[in-house]
Formats: sequence, structure tokens, C-alpha cells
Amino acid sequence: MESNAQKPPRSGRDYIARHGETVFNAAGRLQGDHPHTPLTRAGFAQADEMGRALRAQLGAKPALTLWASPTGRALQTLAIIAEHLELDWHAAKTDPRLAEIGTGSWGGRYYAELAEHGVTVVDRANGLLFAAEDGETYPEIVARVSGWLSDTDEDSGDRLVIMHGISSRVLRGVMTGAADLAGYGAPAAPGLPQGSVVLIERGVESVVHRGTGHAPA
Repeated sequence: MESNAQKPPRSGRDYIARHGETVFNAAGRLQGDHPHTPLTRAGFAQADEMGRALRAQLGAKPALTLWASPTGRALQTLAIIAEHLELDWHAAKTDPRLAEIGTGSWGGRYYAELAEHGVTVVDRANGLLFAAEDGETYPEIVARVSGWLSDTDEDSGDRLVIMHGISSRVLRGVMTGAADLAGYGAPAAPGLPQGSVVLIERGVESVVHRGTGHAPA
């Protein structure tokens, strides 16, 4: 079975957002699945921009199920967006399968430090992170996000999902039936800056708001 094999698209719409800039991003550090790297002021501003964009499209108190990675940066982003939409942040659901790629021993280290040791972290051609030797592989990301999709397939109506740069690209790739990228064994949708929101409806993606944060990884 191919990694991006999927069920027929569900009937509801999915708004998938990438969290705002964090202190690790600003410092040039790998955060991966680190549980809490707080947003910077720029990150809060990006979350505000996403909230305004979604409010313009959906109005106040939309019928929207809220989902997020359990990391602090995703939840901080969600709290701000929920305020714009006049929704109860406490009603949000979290799932560890929505977290960022696990970076193993690279986690928390500076990109520049790794480069000094001859370690290539970023695939510039695709805007993706290479998998660390002791980190998570892309097929493993496919497996976990696909598991989340399968387990929540019965969600009714629209939903908003706050995620991360790499894991959201894989999820979006799975949801849109994208082809596997050579050398990765996994699909990945095009990279977008932090603070971006896309809409996926019946397998078709459109950009709702293009953020102003780091891009793409």
C-alpha cells in the first residue's frame, strides 16, 4: 500500500494552520517535537493575522471543531485565533500525532552549530528537514497523521487544526493525495511561512492566509 493511500475525503472542511514564530525560531535552534518553545512577539502578531483572516471568512462563533498539537506554541496560537473567532479555547482537542517531526539528538541544537560539524539539516531544494539518524522518519510521520485522520474521520462539519511546518506539510500531502517525494517515502504539500492557513475541502487545497514568518522549514 502506498504511504499516501487514503479514504474518500470527509464532507467537512479543514483549516490547517502553522503556528507563529517561536523563541527557538528566532534564535536559529531546532525545536522539532520540543513540548514548549514560546511564541515571540512576532509569533503573537502572526497568530493575530490568522485570527483576523479566519474571522473575515467564517464570521463570529463559527461551527468549528478546534484541534491542535499539544505543544505550547500550537496552543498559544490557537488561543489567539479562538479569541478572534469568539470560540472557547478550552473546548479544543489535542493529539500528539499532530506534533512536529521528532529530531532526536538534533533537538534544541543550533543550526549553525550542526553546520560547523558538517551536518546538513535542511534540504534547501524541498524546504524540508532531513531526518536525524536517531529521529523520526517521514514514513513514520505519514503513519501517525494518517492514524489521526482515520480516527477523526467521523468528525462532523468544519474544523481548525493548529500544527507545525513539517508535520502539517505531510498531513496536507496525505489529505490532497500528493505523490511521495523522491528520497522521503512520503508526500509533502508545498511549504508555507509560519502564520499561514490553508483550506482543504474534499481533497483540494487553497491558501486562506499566507503568513509572514520563517519559510519554509
